[in-house]
Amino acid sequence: MKEVKRNRYLEILKDYVINNYKEYLIIVIFFILGIFLGVFFVNNIDEEKRIEIHNYLSSFITDFKNIENLDLMDILKISIKDKIGLTLGIWFFATTIIGIPIVFGIVAHRGFCLGYTISSIISLMGFNKGFLFIIISLVGQNIIFIPILISLAVSGFKFYKAILKDKRRENIKVEFIRHTVFSIVMFIILCLSAIIETFISTNLIKSFITHF
Repeated sequence: MKEVKRNRYLEILKDYVINNYKEYLIIVIFFILGIFLGVFFVNNIDEEKRIEIHNYLSSFITDFKNIENLDLMDILKISIKDKIGLTLGIWFFATTIIGIPIVFGIVAHRGFCLGYTISSIISLMGFNKGFLFIIISLVGQNIIFIPILISLAVSGFKFYKAILKDKRRENIKVEFIRHTVFSIVMFIILCLSAIIETFISTNLIKSFITHF
């Protein structure tokens, strides 16, 4: 029974992605563009700025290493607040219609931050240690976070396109409810990525940098 339900959900998800592949492609392009810009920025800054980044990361690693008891609940609260801000931001700007470029900007900015972080870590630690640290600190939470971020933006983009196509009040109401419910569901899943980030990634980071 559980297997049947799981297969059904996977089929629904598969159909949703296939039916909206154009929207997904556009959002993914913005995200990847953000990553490239983040990597390009770090690789093309002057030596003074590069030293500042290295000093910041080194200071973070040292401080993190010296913390004996991490307040995981506090970290979880901060992470969930970030997810709330992200979800509300995409939901709100998509519902304003003219705010859809900001939704694209949010996606690109998240990609930029990821590219910036990856490039900075590798620049400081070297490829081997940096790559391992990225796998430990970023991969777990982003396996959930990135698809949900993209799906949230796609939902907002679909809302925008649906309203442009049919401006009747009844259609706007239906699309608004659909976008809102979808955003709530995505936020709940984002909370799962926050839990992984807090209780798994944080402890793995702590273990890694202890031997760094």
